[in-house]
Amino acid sequence: MKNLLFLFCFLLLVNCEDKQSKSQTTKVSEPKVVKKETSEADSIIEPKREFPLLTSDNAMDFFLEYEKHHKENTVRLVTTFGNIDIQLFEKTKFHRANFIFLIKNKVFDGTQFHRVVKNFIIQGGNSDDRDVLKKRRNIGKYLLSPDTKRGFKHHRGVISVPSSDIENAYKLASPYEFFITQSNQYHLDGKYTVFGKVIRGMDVVDTINAQETDNGDWPVHNIYIKEAIILN
Repeated sequence: MKNLLFLFCFLLLVNCEDKQSKSQTTKVSEPKVVKKETSEADSIIEPKREFPLLTSDNAMDFFLEYEKHHKENTVRLVTTFGNIDIQLFEKTKFHRANFIFLIKNKVFDGTQFHRVVKNFIIQGGNSDDRDVLKKRRNIGKYLLSPDTKRGFKHHRGVISVPSSDIENAYKLASPYEFFITQSNQYHLDGKYTVFGKVIRGMDVVDTINAQETDNGDWPVHNIYIKEAIILN
């Protein structure tokens, strides 16, 4: 009797161990998802540029194509003393396209009329503001060739482009600056590119021209272009 009881317990123990062994060998583990550690640099995605970095080598080709798709020709300068509305000439297409391009990229916003000469001109577009300088660096450093043979004269109220700081026979012009004549200045004809005219706001031009300046023609009190916008 004892032998039968021993045999029964032995067979029961072996059977349990066999089931446990099968259970362990057939168990399938779940796959683990390994999370990749990403650095801060990996998470930064450089924004895609909407236009190439402009240089004197590619600027003219760029604006030749740009002006085909951007036909706006009426803009407004919102200044410290009021609005100046300007119509841009279609014939001077490179300068018109450049002006529209800079306005759309907010380059003139926050700049100043930094040179005021009585009964002569008010010159704008310059600034030492960091945000303005950053915008310029993002666009590029380039010059525009003159376009002085379209028959436009420096009558009172035209907008024109000053010569660049670089001495050259072709008077390549700074794309970021411009001036508005406060009176007829025909001695500038053929030297600087007239690319538009004031159609509303000459009283504002006169007010700016009457402001007190220092010995370098910089207004004693800053005169801002708060915003430049496209009207049409």
